[in-house]
Amino acid sequence: MAMCIASSVAELVSAYPTAGGMYFVTKKVVPSDQVPIWAWIVGWCNFLGQTAGVSSVAYTVAQMMLACASMNSGFWNGQYSYEPTALHTVLLTIVLLCVMGAICSLTTRILHRIILWFAPINLLATGSICIALLILTPNKQSATWVFTNVTDGSGWGSKGFSFLLGFLSVAWTMTDYDGTTHMSEETHDAAIRGPIAIRTAVLVSGLAGWLLTITFCFCLSDFEGIVRSPTGMAAAQIFLNAGGRLGGTVMWFFVILIQFFTGCSAMLADTRMAYAFARDDALPFSNFWSKINTKTHTPVNSVWLVVMLSILLNCVGIGSTQTVVAIFNITAPALDLSYIAVIFAHMIYRDRVPFVEGPYTLGKLSRPVNIVAIVWVLFISVVLFFPPLRPITPENM
Repeated sequence: MAMCIASSVAELVSAYPTAGGMYFVTKKVVPSDQVPIWAWIVGWCNFLGQTAGVSSVAYTVAQMMLACASMNSGFWNGQYSYEPTALHTVLLTIVLLCVMGAICSLTTRILHRIILWFAPINLLATGSICIALLILTPNKQSATWVFTNVTDGSGWGSKGFSFLLGFLSVAWTMTDYDGTTHMSEETHDAAIRGPIAIRTAVLVSGLAGWLLTITFCFCLSDFEGIVRSPTGMAAAQIFLNAGGRLGGTVMWFFVILIQFFTGCSAMLADTRMAYAFARDDALPFSNFWSKINTKTHTPVNSVWLVVMLSILLNCVGIGSTQTVVAIFNITAPALDLSYIAVIFAHMIYRDRVPFVEGPYTLGKLSRPVNIVAIVWVLFISVVLFFPPLRPITPENM
């Protein structure tokens, strides 16, 4: 399903590779008298979805770092001497967002040199971690348990519905399909490289994520103990069980590093979207946010707009962790709905609005692939707006 969405997005951005991504494509697939309303809705859904995504990744990295600090503190009576608070998490998130902002403010040349290492480190670390966990974890689960056991942990009383709710983490990971397109104006042959990057990212991420998920399932030797881990993160407990304090920390460091890379990439795409949005006077004080820095030749002001908004969003977490996580959960539906809105517009206005195809096209498969993408996103978005846990209380609303 992710590949259908990615292929549909790739076909459109190949024709119009700009920093605005699918937001800009909207202007080329709807009648001129309807451009303002379509572009406004798609632009804001995309921008807010990406900003929520950046905020959530930074928040997750902070949680992972604090879980690492916790599992390296003293341990007695089933508890670690250091237990992170909501304030600790938010403060560390703010620091991380500022570091990501500083990286995204660099010149395009330097950014290219840095980002070039993201994929190789990600793949090597993922492969090494899978092998290490499978070798080091004692009392692994059987293949029968891994591939046939279904646990209803949502409280909805339905294993099928719990399975569908499990797509929340997958959708959160497999989204931002036009992310690479936002760098089009700083890339050579963007009309060709953009679509290739989009489809390759979905394929590689999907396979790597699947392997990592299967590995984690084999390593759930004490399911209840891992879920209720005193570290605060079940995944951290898996690494601790496998490698002990030292080995688990080393492996966990690479997981944190990969997630930090993801945050930088997400912020980079979001800042270019903010720049394109401001360039069209769609934001308050657009003239300021759309300025290009004379030294770096990048939209530095837009970078710090995203940092500021992400910090404000994360501050909600000081009062309620459940609330900020619920806000983060809009990332995938907001982004995916903004994509299918453009795909749907292209389908219904195809005969009224001339569309010049780019180098990448689906040909005769375009319409059926578009339909599958639209139907899937509409279906799964409805599911993902349901509360992930029951019973529903004031604390988890």
